[in-house]
Order: sequence, then C-alpha cells, then structure tokens
Amino acid sequence: MQQLETLFYKKYAEVQTNNIRNFINEIDWDNRFIGIKGSRGVGKTTLILQYIQLHYKPNHTVLYVSLDNLYFANNNLYDLADEFYKKGGELLAIDEVHRYPNWAIEIKNIYDNMPELKVIFTGSSLLHLTHAKADLSRRVVMYNMPGLSFREFINFETNKKLSSYSLEDILKNHISISIDIKKQLKPLAYFQNYLDYGYYPFYLENKKSFHKKLSETILTVLEIDIPQYANIQTSGIILIKKLLAIISNSVPFTPNMSALSSRTGISTNTLKHYLKLLTEAELLNFLYVKDKGINSLNKPEKIYLNNTNIMYNIGNDVNIGNTRETFFFNQLSYKHIVKASKQTDFLVNNTFSFEVGGKNKSIKQIVNLENSYLVKDTIEIGSQTTIPLWLFGFLY
Repeated sequence: MQQLETLFYKKYAEVQTNNIRNFINEIDWDNRFIGIKGSRGVGKTTLILQYIQLHYKPNHTVLYVSLDNLYFANNNLYDLADEFYKKGGELLAIDEVHRYPNWAIEIKNIYDNMPELKVIFTGSSLLHLTHAKADLSRRVVMYNMPGLSFREFINFETNKKLSSYSLEDILKNHISISIDIKKQLKPLAYFQNYLDYGYYPFYLENKKSFHKKLSETILTVLEIDIPQYANIQTSGIILIKKLLAIISNSVPFTPNMSALSSRTGISTNTLKHYLKLLTEAELLNFLYVKDKGINSLNKPEKIYLNNTNIMYNIGNDVNIGNTRETFFFNQLSYKHIVKASKQTDFLVNNTFSFEVGGKNKSIKQIVNLENSYLVKDTIEIGSQTTIPLWLFGFLY
C-alpha cells in the first residue's frame, strides 16, 4: 500500500489545475458511489486527480490507484480498500477498473461493507453496468465523459472563459451569440486545428506528437480494451482492425452487411457484433433512422468515425464534406438524439432538421420544411435559419 501512496502523491503533485473541463461541474460529487466512463484519452484520470487536488490534502484520508498497476497482479483490491478504510480513509479513487478481473463484485462489496467510504471509479466507454456480475446499477451514479468541445478547445488555447449554449439558444439567437463571440476572437482561426487535433485533451502535452499518441491509443483500444471486454482472440483482433480500416476510408459509410462481410471475411452476425463494439469503444458513430438505435437488429443508415481527429489520423482521404458532418454529429450527439432524415442530413431530438454544407450551400432544400436549418462551414455569422457550423461546438 505504501508503494501506491507514493505513486499517488507523485501524481497529485504533478497534476495541473490551469485547464479544468466544465465536465467537473456536471458531476454531483456528493454522491457516495460515482462512475465515470469514456473513451481513452478524453481526460478521465486528469479530471479525478484535479477534483482530489481541489478538495483534499494529500494525506491518509484519500487514495488514488490505477488497476493496471502491477501491484494488483498479486494483491486484492478489496483488501487494499479494507486496509485503507480502517486507517481512516474517506475517498478511494479507482482508475481503469476494466483492467481488473471481477472489478464489479469487489467494488460492490467495498461500497456495501465500508459505509463511510466514498468511491469514484473510471473505466472504458465499453463498460456496461448491466453486464457486470454485480448489481451496481442501483448503487452507482454513472457519467459518460466526452472529448473536448470546440468551445473547450478555444478556452484551452486562449485562456478565455467562453460560455456554452443550449441548442434552443443557438437556434433562436445564433446571430447575436456569434457576434458576441466574434468580438472576443476569430472562431474560424481555431476551427481547423480543432478538427485535426483538438478533441482529445492530451494534445496539450505535445501537438507535434499528437497523432502518434492517438494512433497508439486507437491500437490499445483495438488490441487490449475490446478483446479483454469481449473475450476476442487474436484472429478476431486482426479482423476488427481490417474492418475499421475499410470503414475509415469510406465514411460516411452506408453499410451493406453482405458486401462488407464478403470484403472482410467476417460472418454477418459477427460483423454486427464487431461494429457494435467499435461504436461502444467510441471509434465509430452510428446514425440510425428515427425510432431505431444501437440495440436494434436493423443496420444503421450511416456509419461515421466518432470524431474528426480520428478521421485525420486513420483516413487516407479526408473529405471536407465528411468532416463537416462528422463534427456536427459528434458535437450534437453528446446531449441530443441525432437521427438520419429523409429530407436533410440530420434530424435532432425528432424535431429539428439540419442540412450541413459549405458557404455556397443553397437553402432551397429546406425552404418548405418546418423546423429546418442550414448549417454552413467557413462563415462566421449566419442569417435567419442559416447557422455557422463552428457554433455547434459551443453546446457543451
């Protein structure tokens, strides 16, 4: 345990609190049992350490541990928590729970048998409490952490405190909002950089090596996280990589399951399973028609890469039209229901229709469609029902 305390104190001393994401305020930290899941690289570890530094002194009452530490190859998580609790521990922060066998059972027992201990844990976006071999769903409050929004990226780059806006605010007041933001900076001066490397906060460590690190992150998800979660053998890992490579060069990808099965050598049922895993790992994003979703047996209308950073990382030909749609889908889908539309590119919250295009895109496609909007790239300020694409990066 002393070894883990030393590692924690080192991390505590090194963590910076200059760039703290607003997501920290979305969590009700008064809950005794908190889970935070999200894709690799979105900043879960940093967020927990920042919370600890802001609210706790580095002493015997708080402990952070990562379950990928070799300590847990020969030591039990529950026994560690028990020792920590008996010595006056108040907060146990547990990182990378998906890397530890039977994590759910042991954390449940920690929660049940140590009533004055607060537990915060993080895990892969693949985690499903309903799949865990313990009844955690009625105990834990679970949060899903996204990558940086365009607004957060600008704030990190400029040290400003630009506010987020609701979708309703943007639809109703986008002109005045755009003008207010433009008075402070030129949003388009930051937009291309965000599309390239701004979604994952680890870009702050070294922009030059960002894509190398992102490639390593994607490989870790494909080679470790997904196989460990779904118990997939080496041959399956190779097929999943092949599947992702094919899709990444074709997005937005309208899936033909039979053709994709023939091209990859993966059976149709296995193919659906692999696609679902890639989506839950937040490497892909499925666009369904209205009233259909991820648990549906129906195929998605389109498949996108999850965010534009992944597009620039593994796509051989980054198409500007695909980039626009990927950005819009990614930024809207965190807090809103985004579906395919027969008349336009996207239907949001089953109410608002959006057609996404460049600055010369005509409004004629939506002119007689109720609650419809034209979303244009490369414009700073819109007019009437035409809204700048970048502004949808201010939703969170």
